[in-house]
Amino acid sequence: MKPIQLPDKLLLKNVRLVDAEQNIDQPGSLLIESGVITALNTDADDATVWDLDGAVVCPGFVDMHVHLREPGFEDAETIKSGQKAAAAGGFTAVACMPNTNPALDHAGIVRWIIEEAESFPITVYPIAAITKNRAGLELTEMVELHRAGALAFSDDGGCVENTELMRRALEYSKLTGAPIIDHAEDFKLTGAGSMHESAVSTRLGLPGIPRLSEDIMTVRDVMLAEYTGGKLHLAHVSTKGALEALEDALKRGLPVTGEVSPHHLLLTDKAVESFDTSTKMKPPLREEEDRLALIEGMKRGAFAAIATDHAPHPYETKEVPFDEAAFGIIGLETALGLIWDRFVRTKVISAADMVRLFSNGPRQVLGLPEVSLTAGTPVELTVFHPDEKWVVNAKEFYTKSRNTPFNGWELIGRPWGILKGSMWAGRVTPSFK
Repeated sequence: MKPIQLPDKLLLKNVRLVDAEQNIDQPGSLLIESGVITALNTDADDATVWDLDGAVVCPGFVDMHVHLREPGFEDAETIKSGQKAAAAGGFTAVACMPNTNPALDHAGIVRWIIEEAESFPITVYPIAAITKNRAGLELTEMVELHRAGALAFSDDGGCVENTELMRRALEYSKLTGAPIIDHAEDFKLTGAGSMHESAVSTRLGLPGIPRLSEDIMTVRDVMLAEYTGGKLHLAHVSTKGALEALEDALKRGLPVTGEVSPHHLLLTDKAVESFDTSTKMKPPLREEEDRLALIEGMKRGAFAAIATDHAPHPYETKEVPFDEAAFGIIGLETALGLIWDRFVRTKVISAADMVRLFSNGPRQVLGLPEVSLTAGTPVELTVFHPDEKWVVNAKEFYTKSRNTPFNGWELIGRPWGILKGSMWAGRVTPSFK
């Protein structure tokens, strides 16, 4: 995928404009000049025209939970391959988690990631580690890391089990304004579990991970957020109990937000019956009552964001017995299509709701500037066609890995790419006239 330079004056014609904050969902056109939106629903005789045939144009999507694996695990993903996957999936920006080697625990690595990403029009926002080497023993230099460009802190892939350290991290978040992103998991309860603890795990003979592992840590960290006043963001909420803790925090006005992942909205532990290791992830796929609760929570507005938890793995770490396989699935190139097809087209949520969950919400959590379809706004736009039918084919992905449980799914609604400044990047080649 090579980024394409846009004409200086470009008219996007025959588009569906969706902007949640402006309450816009209507057909129209968009005029762009030198990387800035200049007018909506206008015409310009001297502009280059791109007829988008009814495609949706909306504020650029942000995936706030992505594992780019670099440095250290370049056989699974690199910054560049992850950026291409993001563009193909309709994301203008991603936030990358710190479980790399070395971990993102000092300012030099944070700066290196930002610089490495600058040559491609997908912004990468580093999330630094809470503890040094993500070992859970000593806090990182959080203020210095924030000054270097880290927008948030997490030990994702691991939980800060030391309650005193988690308390201090939340207190530091008040100094930096950067949220603490919580992987809520009690590893003593998780043990050697490889899937959700249920009748299915018993029948399959696989060690289980109980809901309690997530619920206990979620409640603890909400209590710490209340005590300290620090900003807490709950990553990949997967249980009914964790959702209840999140919604209780929101009702009480605590500085707590949460995200949900497409796989937890769409799949349950029964998917593991195939022993397909692409269904192995943390948190694990839960039961139907959890899945339905998450959907209802999404409808009520409990979640600030939908985030993929894009976790690429090389072939050899997944093509092994289920209980030996690595945890995690990829998601950058399927998330938009899955949510549009299964939740927007079926009227579970509106198009504006989806834009809010993929764009406005994650920007607010991470403290990023808002993006909108208003004149004078720099171009940062997601483009997808709501009626294009497609079949998920992992062999066609831009990510280096193939570990998706959605391979072969038939979807309606496909990402085309992104417009960022004066550049286009995506799986569709623009047709300028």
